[in-house]
Parts: sequence; structure tokens; C-alpha cells
Amino acid sequence: MKVDIQPGEEIILKENPRRFCLFPIKYHEIWEFYKKAEASFWTAEEVDLSKDILDWEEKLNKDERHFIGRVLAFFATSDGIVNENLVANFCDEVKIGEAKCFYGFQIMIENIHSEMYSLLIDTYIKDPVEKEFLFNAIETIPQIKTKADWAFKWIANESKQPFAVRIVAFAIIEGIFFSGSFASIFWLKKRGLMPGLTLSNEFITRDEGLHADFGCLLFHHMINQPPHETVLQILTEAVEIEQSFFREALPVRLIGMNEELMCQYVEFVADRLMVSLGFPKHYNVSNPFDFMDLISLQGKTNFFEKRVSDYQRAGVMNTKEDRSFTLDADF
Repeated sequence: MKVDIQPGEEIILKENPRRFCLFPIKYHEIWEFYKKAEASFWTAEEVDLSKDILDWEEKLNKDERHFIGRVLAFFATSDGIVNENLVANFCDEVKIGEAKCFYGFQIMIENIHSEMYSLLIDTYIKDPVEKEFLFNAIETIPQIKTKADWAFKWIANESKQPFAVRIVAFAIIEGIFFSGSFASIFWLKKRGLMPGLTLSNEFITRDEGLHADFGCLLFHHMINQPPHETVLQILTEAVEIEQSFFREALPVRLIGMNEELMCQYVEFVADRLMVSLGFPKHYNVSNPFDFMDLISLQGKTNFFEKRVSDYQRAGVMNTKEDRSFTLDADF
């Protein structure tokens, strides 16, 4: 279904003759998001997988290994879809430099996510036939293809959807389609299993939270926003696909989680995203997973204040005052 929105001049999509020079910064909130993304840079080499191999071989049962393999296959595929959209569409369409900086950095960090997921599959899965099956999940696993088809339906340029609609769908992909998978891996962390997998999951969860928040921010810069009914349609379609994924395609009971609570968690995340977009909650449910309160998809709380998995590149978020040299410190 193509959504018709009356055309009007969108400032962030308007040709900008000064696009080759970044300063002076005009959109300070957008620039701040870029600096947060820059401060959060990490690499796959920082994640130690040596202890995971023992857990994988001796502590996880067959169902748990099956579950993790399929989740990683979805992640590896989805990051490719995200990057294709950024490179082919959004980076070209958005004309303001501050947003281009963010998208440029997002492309790089999505490459790191893709590398990390591929490395995890390569490390855990020894059978070459199964490994090939997971690396080609968009073709071999129908439920993952369903997610991919839905994403292309709403975000691809060929869909002819207005930019404001596509940016909502993009935020929903990063905010909802990943939510259950992230929560399922944090469930393993709660059990003290797979420290490398769970550390990389923390890094990536917070990256994707920032990306979804950025989509909501750009949405608020759009003059021609889609009506509430359209946003709700996109959202509820995604929620139903995500809930079905964990009820039928990859039941979370395989790792000892409650399916109804997982479905409630997806609805909770969807409500939070609706509020971020400026719309009322639809499901009105609470967060059923206390362990996810500390690791929010919003990535806002103490994210940039310390580095364990709460990582920050030194000095990136400092102000001019932070960088100045003084002799008036207390000793």
C-alpha cells in the first residue's frame, strides 16, 4: 500500500549548495547524535570469544544452539538490508551535512555488526553445510525472508513511499525487529552463559537504539508527516511479524523463556517507539523483563559515561571547556 502525503518542501531533503562544507553547524541536535555515534565506536576484535566455545559445546543443549544460530542468521542478514538502504537511498536523499555524517558513521558501524555476527557464526558452527545455510538465511529460512520482504516493502525506493513513511519503517526495523532477539541473548547473560556473545549484543543493542532514536529525530524534522493511522499500520504489522517469529518460527521456549512475556516485551518496545515518534501508546503494557530495564534499547541513560560494555571513545564527547587546561583544580 502506497501512502499519499501532500508534497511540500522538506528542508532536510532540499538541495543544499553548501553541502560540501560542514561548518557552521546548523542542526545541533542532529550533530549531537553524530558525536554520540562517533564516541561509541568499537571493533569486533574487542570481543573475546574464547570462553564462548566451551559454553557452546558443553553448557548449551541442542535447542539452545539451534535458537542462537537462527538468531545470528537473522542479525547477519538484517544488517545487510539496513546498509543497502542507507547507501542506496537515505545517504543520497538527505541533503543536510549533519545527518549525512550520522548515516556515514552508521554505515561503518553496521559493517562492524555484520562482521561480528558473521564471526560468531563462523566460530560456533563447525558443520560447513549448516554454516552455509545460516549465511544464506534470507533464502534458506522462510521466516527471515518474511521479515526481509516486509522491510523492502516499506523502505525500498521502489516502494514509492514518501521519505517520512520510509524513515518510520526504518526506525521500526531497528527498534522492533531486533528487540526480541536482543532480549533473548540477554536472557543467556542472566544465566551467565556466552560472555563474548552477550558483550557484543550489548554493544550492538545500544548502537541500534541510537540508530532508531535518530530515525525518530529526523521524523520530527519532517514537515509532511504521515497520519497516525499509517504509522500504526506499519507498527502493528511489524509487531505481528516479530511476535510470530518467536511463537512459531523460533519459539523462545527453546531457551527457557516465556513466549507470552516475549510478545508483551515486543509490544512494550513498540509503545516506546510510538511515543518517540510523537504518537500515543497503542498496547499500554509494562516491561515484563526486569533484566532489560538496565539495558534499554534507547541507549540514553549512562551509555556515554563509562566503558565496560558502556563504551566511549576518549575525548569525543568533550566540550571546549573540557579540553581547556587550567590550574584551578582542587588537590
